[in-house]
Amino acid sequence: MEVDEIDPVSGRKTTGHEWNGIKELDTPVPRGVLLFLIITHIFALLWWVLLPTWPLGSTYTKGLLGIDQRKTVEEKLASATSARAALTTQLETLSFDEIRANERLISTVRSMGHQLFGDNCAACHGVDGRGRNNYPDLTDDDWLWGGSPENIAQTLKVGINTQHEESRVAQMPAFGRDEMLDRNQVRDVALYVRSLTIPAASTADNVGQMERGREVFLTTCAACHGEDAQGNQEVGAPNLTDQYWVYGGSLQNIIDTVHGGRQGHMPTWDERLTPLEIKVLALYVNSLGVEKP
Repeated sequence: MEVDEIDPVSGRKTTGHEWNGIKELDTPVPRGVLLFLIITHIFALLWWVLLPTWPLGSTYTKGLLGIDQRKTVEEKLASATSARAALTTQLETLSFDEIRANERLISTVRSMGHQLFGDNCAACHGVDGRGRNNYPDLTDDDWLWGGSPENIAQTLKVGINTQHEESRVAQMPAFGRDEMLDRNQVRDVALYVRSLTIPAASTADNVGQMERGREVFLTTCAACHGEDAQGNQEVGAPNLTDQYWVYGGSLQNIIDTVHGGRQGHMPTWDERLTPLEIKVLALYVNSLGVEKP
């Protein structure tokens, strides 16, 4: 077989190899490919010389540029910490009102607070703060213990119904289960409470029941919720005249609450969070609330 044979179609020499009647052309590697391979090899050689590359037991070649990624990260962290130091100092020393009046600080609060809330509060109150069954909505501006940053910070610090010596303490008695009210009284007062937010619940057919329910309310419930039923944040008693309910506002929900009582619980965070984190979180939670319509 002649090695110098010329292919009549392409005009190129063949290699002299033939498979099933097909002859292999002696086609050179394209110059572009060769150029690319040369450049990549030169680049690799330069990279080996300039940057840390080869392991040498417990160390490695440092490279002519002396680049150290660990050192770079540490420098960036130190720089970020230094940049935040001034903001941190202001957050620690300024009052709640002064922080809220400073747009730069309140922007920092939103960022830090969102992360703190997600890490510590979202499991119960939801990522958006809107709560869920048996856990308060923090966005409706309806507060059991007060919604000012100061009150929220205190609640975060001592918790509700905890072992903390300054814990906020609140409990709704089980009026039906403990036989303080009979079955009819429980239903009467539940219907009356429901009518405070849903006037249509009061009809000509249940006037007598409403009157009995109101009498039960005044003698049994008003001590905590007030004669006007608008609650008392000093003792964590909710407002019963609005549309916001922790345990549900249906007639059956209210009956269940009056019958079996309620005792919420919120952990104390003063040992898990720093005073600064509690302060920032209180400001963030306060910012979630909206004005009532």
